[in-house]
Amino acid sequence: MSALLNSKSPIILFPFTPHQFQFRYKSINYDRGLKELFNFAFWIIKIKSMSGHSKWSTIKRKKGAIDAKRGKKFTKIIKEIIIAAKEGGGDPESNARLRLAVQNAKGANMPKDNIDRAIKKATGADAESFTETSFEGYGPCGVAVFVECLTDNNNRTVASVRSAFNKHGGNLGTNGSLTFLFERKGIFTIKNEGLTLEDVELEMIDAGAEDFEVDGDMLTVACAKEDFGSVNRKLNELGIEPEEAGLKRIPHDTKKLDLESARKVLRLIDTLEDDDDIQFVYHNLEMTDELAAELG
Repeated sequence: MSALLNSKSPIILFPFTPHQFQFRYKSINYDRGLKELFNFAFWIIKIKSMSGHSKWSTIKRKKGAIDAKRGKKFTKIIKEIIIAAKEGGGDPESNARLRLAVQNAKGANMPKDNIDRAIKKATGADAESFTETSFEGYGPCGVAVFVECLTDNNNRTVASVRSAFNKHGGNLGTNGSLTFLFERKGIFTIKNEGLTLEDVELEMIDAGAEDFEVDGDMLTVACAKEDFGSVNRKLNELGIEPEEAGLKRIPHDTKKLDLESARKVLRLIDTLEDDDDIQFVYHNLEMTDELAAELG
């Protein structure tokens, strides 16, 4: 079995996709043996797909503690609430982007008063105006870095991002230069409390979920960009409120560096994430156990 799982060659268990198999599995009169066969096949496919596909949990969770310490999370969420409400109105029921921003605010334990104030601020006469922009470049040792911003002063943001790359041995590229290295995926981070994982995962597969990863008390669910809405609706139907949900840029492959080189890259990442104009920083540095231990 271990040789089978470690093989680099693809495993072809059935002449149809796991989703199609799930449909057939639910629609036929199966016996216990068939159900056990499906469960075995499902876990084999999932293990193979998780071995290097999304990388989100590996990249994000080991930086999450540092992000929280900075106290930047509320600021970034409020800016997202403001731009969502300004563009689509202040009613979350009719504004999908605002509904998602409010959902993430609740997942981060933001007080309701803060959320309401942000919405009112966005829909008032003196509402701030933010512009979405992005930057792409390479950090030390050729690590790809993708930066997403919400800014009220584009010149300031351009100068700040360029300075960070120059200071830490990186260089900015042109827009679109890193598109082939990242894939937009729907990512849901869920508290793994009181959940029957097998049942939840089967329901989520029906909605379009592709990957699952359990890390301690957290469950990470990934789906194709096109299935983000249906997966989010399914979570709502199940009464599950994600701590965070959104479209993230997931690297197709990661770059493994020695500890000292990785430190240089992380200094660039830290500088960028400290900037209030920057919402998200994505990269393809492989977060090894040794590097994770250093981050604490």
